[in-house]
Formats: sequence, structure tokens, C-alpha cells
Amino acid sequence: PPKRKEPHMIQISNSNLIVTISQEGGALTSIRDAASGREFLWQGDPAYWTGQAPNLFPFVGRLYQKTYTLHGKAYPMEIHGFVRHAQMTVEEQEATGCCFLLTDSPETLAIYPYSFAFRIRYTLKGQTLQVAFQVENRSAEPLYCGMGGHPGFNVPMEEGLSFEDYELTFPEACTPSRVIFSPALQVAPERLAYPLVEGRKLPLQHQLFDADAVVLAGAPRQVTLSSPKGSHGVTVSYPQMPYVGFWHKPQTDAPYVCMEPWSILPGRDSLVEELSQMPDITTVAPGETFENRWSITIW
Repeated sequence: PPKRKEPHMIQISNSNLIVTISQEGGALTSIRDAASGREFLWQGDPAYWTGQAPNLFPFVGRLYQKTYTLHGKAYPMEIHGFVRHAQMTVEEQEATGCCFLLTDSPETLAIYPYSFAFRIRYTLKGQTLQVAFQVENRSAEPLYCGMGGHPGFNVPMEEGLSFEDYELTFPEACTPSRVIFSPALQVAPERLAYPLVEGRKLPLQHQLFDADAVVLAGAPRQVTLSSPKGSHGVTVSYPQMPYVGFWHKPQTDAPYVCMEPWSILPGRDSLVEELSQMPDITTVAPGETFENRWSITIW
């Protein structure tokens, strides 16, 4: 078989950060401190997880039987949608920012029957990488979609610290609920209160992820990964996303954690979802463009 072509990489930088992004899925592959060279983004060690920071569109998570319907017609959809495996076009590139573009094709139309333009725009501002997902509906009917981020970050971030030295911290006390998943990793109807330490902290332990992701609803729309013993951390802000998931490869000692803002939840158990009727679905009117902005701040 022909050797798989390596995806083209784009680099943007400022005096604080050097960021590398792949044309495959417009996915981040490196976030480094410009002064020290410290790498914050998980580097995809195949012993644990080859992914790094896939962008999720037009769906998040798994659908029952990998299928959804739109106005009664069934379509296949793999986990987390199709953008993460798509070769995107570099539409714009400057020193401190770039924009990746994916438009519909015969391949996408077979699984998602819309004419669309999906853009991922990255912009560096100080120590923050701003991300914007832009969905342009080029169809004559409303477009329905979900979206999310899935960046993984190295834990520990510095020498002399362990995974268990780190915690996830929300900016204020809260009483989130945990989204419960079935054994097939579909959304179950119940939710459980998920108490946090001091009302706002989730100390990291590998066994947290033994049953897959911890997905919270009703939490503040910003979370920080750091250690009280360390001097470096990452804050992810997601003002338009109602859910946040935390994950690493289940039942391992993986040295990373993903902080995943989601606009929508995966499909429900034993139900082939009608896309237009799903809870939290984003609707983009014909000719309109919807933008969902989130960010990653490194220190």
C-alpha cells in the first residue's frame, strides 16, 4: 500500500508561545513556552493514546449503532464526527494566527447531508491561544450540529512532580452533576451529584478514568489544571459550551489528561437519535455562520 502522506504542519508564535497545528483535522500538535521550550500538549505516545487534540464536529462522542437520522433518513456517524480525520485547507496564515477550512465533499455528503464550510481559527494573544469554531450553513435548510475540543496536556508538567500532585480547579464553588454513561458509553438518563473538594477542586488520580471520561454539567465554564507544588498550569475557558469532560486512557497510568469542552452530549442508550431533535443541538439557519469561541491559556 502507498505510504500514508504525512500531514502538513503550520506554526504560529508570539513572544510567549509557539504552537504547531496539523492540516489533518486542524488539530494542535504542540503548545510550547517560547522562552523555555516546555511542551504542554500531550505528544501522542502510542503506548497510551495516539491522539493529541482532535477537533470534534459535527458531533461529539458515540451515537447508538453509530447511526443518526435526519428527517427520518438514517446516516452513519463515527465517534466524534469526521473533521478529526479530514485534510483541511489552510485558508489564512499569519505570524500569530491561522485559519483552517473544510467544505462539503461527496465523502461528507454521504454521512452528513449539508453544504457547509467549517473553519477553525487560531489566534495567539499573550499566553492565550484563542480558538474559534465557525460553522457556515451553505444549505437551503437549517443545519444541525454539535462540536467540542479534546486537547490533552502533559501531567506532570515539570520535573519532580507526580500525576497525583495535580488537580482540576474551577474558578468558584459549584455543585455540578456527572453525566452517567452506559457500558456502551451512551448517555444514560440519570445524573449524579458530583461533589468537589472545597466545592471547586478535582484532585487527579489515574483511577478517576477507569470507567472512561468524567463529564460534568452545571460547572463553571473555565477550568485550570495545575499543582499547588508547581509553577506551571493550563486554563481552558469555554463560555459557550455547557459540558466539560476529563479523560485519559481508561485503566492505565497515562501521563496526561484531556480537558474537553463540549456543546452537546453523545447519543443516548438504545436510541437512534434524530439529529434535529437532540438536546443541546446547535441550529444554524441557511446562509448564516455560527461561531463558538474557546481558549487555552498556558503559564
